Amino acid sequence: MVFEVLYQDNDLIAINKPEGWLVHRSWLDKNETVVVMQTLRDQIGQHVYPIHRLDRPTSGVLIFALSSDIARLLSQQFAEKQIEKTYHAIVRGYVDGEDTIDYPLVEELDKIADKFASKDKPAQEAITFYKGLSKIELPIAVGKYQTARYSFVELKPQTGRKHQLRRHLKHIFHPIIGDSKHGDLHQNRAFSHYFGVKRLMLHASTIKMMHPVTHEPLTIHANLSEEWLTILKNFR
Repeated sequence: MVFEVLYQDNDLIAINKPEGWLVHRSWLDKNETVVVMQTLRDQIGQHVYPIHRLDRPTSGVLIFALSSDIARLLSQQFAEKQIEKTYHAIVRGYVDGEDTIDYPLVEELDKIADKFASKDKPAQEAITFYKGLSKIELPIAVGKYQTARYSFVELKPQTGRKHQLRRHLKHIFHPIIGDSKHGDLHQNRAFSHYFGVKRLMLHASTIKMMHPVTHEPLTIHANLSEEWLTILKNFR
């Protein structure tokens, strides 16, 4: 596997992460040895430092620092919410217009990785801006309905809670297609069967940030895959 490099200089590198890849080795899958971090290190011949993460089923822009000093500077930008992220997703139902989801989230703990974490933390602020871009109605019966409706949406998280986008879209009754944990399993199955895809329909499209060394604005964009584009040709 050779990752698509979106940006690279002496300080950082950004790739278009494919869906299905873990960013680094994790308790979530102790048997998985092929991960982005080690594969990218071998690809460019130098150590890389993770700054942020994308869920395993999510594709898109993923940034690594090329030194510990740059990692510290970039991590600070993320912590201080100086990074602007834009995602795209396909969700259940019709989404028209735009709005903001302001819905605090209780930290979602993993049974293994977070075994010793406190389970009594209060809900944390979580804010997501969303905008409907296009939609489709398919002649497939799901549940009591004879047709199925889906929307292509743009998402801009203002905070960085675990699974925030997936949980926020579920909260407004427009779960992301392909989400096995927070989504609609019947809609997932129908969409997968119709289009022949088996993945979470969530893509990290763009990151806007300040370069940690030059302090110049930096925009890094990851194009949607051919699989996405083929599906979106059907939307209006």
